[in-house]
Amino acid sequence: MPAAEKLRLDKYLWAIRLYKTRSAASDACEKGRVKLEGQSVKPSRAVKVGDVYDLKTETRRWVVRVESLLGHRMAYAEAVKHYTDLTPEEERERIAFQAAVFHTGKRQSKIGRPTKKDRRELDGFME
Repeated sequence: MPAAEKLRLDKYLWAIRLYKTRSAASDACEKGRVKLEGQSVKPSRAVKVGDVYDLKTETRRWVVRVESLLGHRMAYAEAVKHYTDLTPEEERERIAFQAAVFHTGKRQSKIGRPTKKDRRELDGFME
């Protein structure tokens, strides 16, 4: 994308895959969850290379620097090349800790409720 072209902030945040939909990115801007130099920004703000945004998504806090403009959504592996993640280390550790203790509801193998076979073996043992 040529550098002279303007790109809306909500479209950029959606394109680099920080928000699932463009409207979610727009809502975040309107609710003050996206900041540039400590100031809330509107979704229509023009993005410039070098801007550093502090933003909050549903799952975590991000600090990103714009490396190049991206006007359309593409694969994650390509999208991450258009920004630099400057998120503080303590925030990354908090996310890693939450992921480690997060319970998906799926039972781990050999742990928890016994299978039908296990119950039959227990019944045989108890009789």
